[in-house]
Amino acid sequence: MISARVKVMIRCKVCGEKFVLRGRREKDRIDTGFKQCLCDNANDFEVEERAL
Repeated sequence: MISARVKVMIRCKVCGEKFVLRGRREKDRIDTGFKQCLCDNANDFEVEERAL
């Protein structure tokens, strides 16, 4: 099965930094390779996805 490509906007809830990435939707999760924000936050994010 080919996974769907999506555009993902990630906003850090700690410092407000925004990241716009491309990723792949696989079943119930999105893989972008994103690990943590510049402020070392690795858990508290707002994630919004859009189809490419």
